[in-house]
Amino acid sequence: MATSAKLERSVLSHEEFALVKDTHHPEIYGVGDLKALQELQSRLRTLRGKERTLTRQKRRETRGKSEARGKSFPGTSEQPLKRKQVFAAALKRVNNEVRRVRAIEATARNVEAAHKAFQLKREANFLHHPVERTASDGMKSLSNTRRRSHIPGSQIGSVSQATKVAQAIKDSRPS
Repeated sequence: MATSAKLERSVLSHEEFALVKDTHHPEIYGVGDLKALQELQSRLRTLRGKERTLTRQKRRETRGKSEARGKSFPGTSEQPLKRKQVFAAALKRVNNEVRRVRAIEATARNVEAAHKAFQLKREANFLHHPVERTASDGMKSLSNTRRRSHIPGSQIGSVSQATKVAQAIKDSRPS
């Protein structure tokens, strides 16, 4: 459930409200860079954690599970659950803004990389070779690692000659 600015102002102290006020729609864009947003995120997490602890302690006291901690609670502890919800909502807005800023930065890096790749591709299309002739070593020959088999010259063609002789004998028989 969304909380109104009026409710936020009523449950928070002046310093806390000034911090939470910067997380609302038009002001959050003026916070600055990513580092400032992460600092705000850290402060809001700390405040939310304190309120969460206070809320749990109050709940345990009302059920009778625990004794009261400390001599007195701060003056803003009347509605710890509402205060925690206000800080949680502010933290959620800051988290979304951090995510948005990181996405914008990533998109900018991708566009820059794409422009660089396109430039390199264009330069590769227009390679200019030197005008004068240059010598080249060429390819290096690799020795054959297979064992060389030697067939004597007397055997070359002997199979086909034997086939010819066998066919001639067959043809010369009387039918």
